[in-house]
Amino acid sequence: MAILLPFLAALLLIFFSNLLSRKMIHWFVFFVPTILFISFLIKIPDIISGETFYHVTEWIPSYNINFITMIDGLSMIFGLLITGIGSLVVLYSIYYLSTEPGIRRFFVYLLFFMGSMLGVVFSDHLMTLYVFWELTSISSFLLIAFWYQRKGSRYGAKKALMITIIGGLAMFIAFLMLYFISGTFSIREMISTIDSFQHHSLMTPIIILILLGAFTKSAQFPFHIWLPGAMEAPTPVSAYLHSATMVKAGIYVVARFTPIFGGIDLWFWIVSSVGLLTLFWGALTAIRQTDLKALLAYSTVSQLGLIMTLFGVSSLSYHPSVSIESVLFTQASVAALFHLINHSTFKGALFMVIGIIDYRVGTRDLRRLSGLISVLPISFTVALIGSFSMAGLPPFNGFLSKEMFFTAMLHLREFDFFSVQSAITIFPIIAWVASIFTFVYSMMIVFHAFFGPKMKRTAANFQEARFGMLIAPIILAALVIAIFFFPNIINTYLLKPAVQSIYPNISTLNISDIVYWDGFSTEFIMTATLIIVGIVIFIWHKQFIKIFTLFPRSLSFDELYNHSISLTEQYANRITKFYMTGFLRHYISYIFVFFTVILGSYFIHLRAFKFSLLDDQPMTIFLWMMTASIIVAGVTILFVSSRLAAILINGYIGFAIAILFVLFRAPDLALTQLVVETVTTALFLLCFAFLPEWKKENSPKKTPWLRTIISISVGIVFTTIALSVKSGRLFDSISAYFEQSYELTGATNIVNTILGDFRAFDTMLEVIVLFIAGIGVFTLIKYKSDKGVNGNED
Repeated sequence: MAILLPFLAALLLIFFSNLLSRKMIHWFVFFVPTILFISFLIKIPDIISGETFYHVTEWIPSYNINFITMIDGLSMIFGLLITGIGSLVVLYSIYYLSTEPGIRRFFVYLLFFMGSMLGVVFSDHLMTLYVFWELTSISSFLLIAFWYQRKGSRYGAKKALMITIIGGLAMFIAFLMLYFISGTFSIREMISTIDSFQHHSLMTPIIILILLGAFTKSAQFPFHIWLPGAMEAPTPVSAYLHSATMVKAGIYVVARFTPIFGGIDLWFWIVSSVGLLTLFWGALTAIRQTDLKALLAYSTVSQLGLIMTLFGVSSLSYHPSVSIESVLFTQASVAALFHLINHSTFKGALFMVIGIIDYRVGTRDLRRLSGLISVLPISFTVALIGSFSMAGLPPFNGFLSKEMFFTAMLHLREFDFFSVQSAITIFPIIAWVASIFTFVYSMMIVFHAFFGPKMKRTAANFQEARFGMLIAPIILAALVIAIFFFPNIINTYLLKPAVQSIYPNISTLNISDIVYWDGFSTEFIMTATLIIVGIVIFIWHKQFIKIFTLFPRSLSFDELYNHSISLTEQYANRITKFYMTGFLRHYISYIFVFFTVILGSYFIHLRAFKFSLLDDQPMTIFLWMMTASIIVAGVTILFVSSRLAAILINGYIGFAIAILFVLFRAPDLALTQLVVETVTTALFLLCFAFLPEWKKENSPKKTPWLRTIISISVGIVFTTIALSVKSGRLFDSISAYFEQSYELTGATNIVNTILGDFRAFDTMLEVIVLFIAGIGVFTLIKYKSDKGVNGNED
């Protein structure tokens, strides 16, 4: 019900929003995630006691596809983030988009996305997880393109959709392969039977494809390029999708599948290496940004890389060389989940503050912003807390998870799992350098925007935001500080149950508490030195970013993406123009050639062109005469120069076939054929009367020969296939079943019984198709006649 509630609320908004006032809609939407958040909080004591909420609803049981949901410690954290941050984002949106005419549409998209995210984190069935996974891509596309009038919004939405959809398709293939080797779609069942397929040869491609899906969704290098473009969305969208929800979906998948792939070397190397590279590249790129939203976008990329790296390191707990009682690397998963929560709080607050600056000042350009501390004092306080937490400074929650990150990196040096000790030694070095850049761009937000000379008034509302808009970021900033002083409340009630979901064989009693101070350790030295070096780089920031001029912009991944899209469009246009000629005869020729080549080749490959005419009933002279007349008429119709003559000959062919049905003792078919042929001939005569004069086609000399070859090929292939199918029956005919029509349905006419009873749904859908086609024809005729009446006909 938790998954369906946002979807139901979105449907209610679609159909009944006109009956509600704008204020009623606002608070209706606000209470949806709030109620869900409270309901999840109530379940926490049960989760701590080890209970897992498991529910199965049959969906497509014949294919073993069911709607299976599971709430454990891991999914509970994500559920709380989705609904908790969602409530604050809705509250913020009420004031931020107060004058936006499309806010009802915005809330529909937001609820649609919220339900999709809940479906991802609560699904235990691979197919349902995949369905919700793609729904998050679609709904995020709608949210990013909310201001579709803007070119940047459309571009960012299409880029995000294309990259995440490609990753989703790769993950779908991996899920099918997982089902093939495990025999189940249930993640929980896979974990319990992992020993039976862990060493299967398909595990390597499965790992690569699943991680491809996770990396594209979580903006890991080099798929991170969609996230900055998505910042064209309204600020509430950025605060929700790109700090707390959508980008965390890939993180969730990596955490959820760690018990399955954690003991495999390839999983560790790909996850940790890509995560560390993303951490470094995102932080390095962030310090060159001048747009505050772009800076936060690349900082999000960097922070996601940090979390991904920790989950890669934590997977070593499943490595055969690590004792199952050891919790050394399990602590890395505690750090990952802890930073996941911390990042959602400080990054959500920062996005909202940047939105307030843009909303009130009218710009996000750091080159134009300065001295905002006197104008936006509350926003400054929130930005200070969020930025310092992101930089990893005390007394803010980011400091604790950053120290735990350093600890996990340093522990890698103590083990040589893969005889590449030198490579593992690089991990803490890269982590330290990336943290320096994190410190620098965090200071840029505070000191470049809020300090310095007071900027001139550039907007009429150049003042602090309304209190309603400040509530959400203030709550998040308060959480940043509260978590620092009471981290073990989070650890006890959320982190330990989540870790036990990932490592069920490790007792939560062995997981140590989070501490503020661990003495003058290596981690402390790393923090102190990064602050010193970070201050130096921040002071000389303008000179430092000149390094980026050494890298040509044409070699960036954005340019590579744009160039690839441009080339694809060019070649697609060329190919399309080649076969889309505008002539129906060409399209029919393509269809006939395709079916002839594919079916003919397939039957030849199977050696299925085998038939015998010895057992067929002999043809009488009259049947031969009728057949010959039909062939002659079919050939003659190709050479007539009058539409009327063509219609009459075509009608003769239809009536002659009806006579054949009579001769073969099929009066029902003959009657149907006569009715259809009569109506068709009448319609042809009616329609052709309004067509312009028939002009002879000026086509190349080779065209008639090509058409002749295609026609003969189609006739030969389909005739031989029909004869082969008739002569090579592999199963008993089902006609004996239909002969019992009287006993089964009480009807004496077999044909009518098949159409009205045995194939009733098929017949009904055919009638619906004809009805829809009739409506389309009527609409076109009505449209044409209306244009003629108004004198606008072309």
